[in-house]
Amino acid sequence: MAASDRTIRIRHELKPGDLGMVVHLHGVIYAREYGLDTSFEPYVAKPLVDCVLDGTGRVWIAEDADRIVGSIAMVDAGEGIGQLRWFLLVPEVRGIGLGRRLLEAALAYGRERGFLRIFLWTFADLEGARRLYERAGFRVTETKTGLIWGAERTEVRMEMELGAAGGR
Repeated sequence: MAASDRTIRIRHELKPGDLGMVVHLHGVIYAREYGLDTSFEPYVAKPLVDCVLDGTGRVWIAEDADRIVGSIAMVDAGEGIGQLRWFLLVPEVRGIGLGRRLLEAALAYGRERGFLRIFLWTFADLEGARRLYERAGFRVTETKTGLIWGAERTEVRMEMELGAAGGR
């Protein structure tokens, strides 16, 4: 079945195995596509578990039949600020609008929660994701380059205003 013919469901009710699969997909896909090492998985896992246990945000899972094909989350970072995290699509579902759907769900949740601003951290190599963020209204506010996840990388912080003066 072609990716465009699939009916991919997005849900935020977590099931057993979801968190492990989100960590697994981040580890495997980013190692294969960008050479990230094993230090990336705990970077994903610890705050993901904390988010769920503390109830400080919401995680969305994109599912094709019973297979997890993507994720995104919005975490309450305090003081009216949300953080977008764990946004990933498996390669075979990229380019069909699923990323936009996931991002829209997370941003709608941020608005419902009354966040005034949303930020995220990504890295420079994720050009497609950065273009998606920019189309949604995010702007680069900081960059830093250093040794992280097994190589020198440039991390990029992006922000978007949701308050009365900004956002859509």
